[in-house]
Amino acid sequence: MAQSTIVRIRNCVRSLNYVVSIHAVEELDDDNLTILDLENILLTSEVVERQRDRRTHERKFVVRGATVGGLQAEAVVKFGPLGNLFVITVYLV
Repeated sequence: MAQSTIVRIRNCVRSLNYVVSIHAVEELDDDNLTILDLENILLTSEVVERQRDRRTHERKFVVRGATVGGLQAEAVVKFGPLGNLFVITVYLV
């Protein structure tokens, strides 16, 4: 049986098997968030939307979780071809 999306996301974070895009790093900085906030968002998250990229047809997931300080935030993520997690963007809600 395939792992659920949220379990895969959490496993990638716990094993440090993720990559953060430059755009996501800029967004973290704009919102005064750290990599620990991002990890907490992903570890406490639930999938709120599934998307399919119009150009590449890849599946993307919008997940909502909490920062270390308890603020609600969302991240858009996808899985790479080797199973690693790619963080496209992150923002406070």
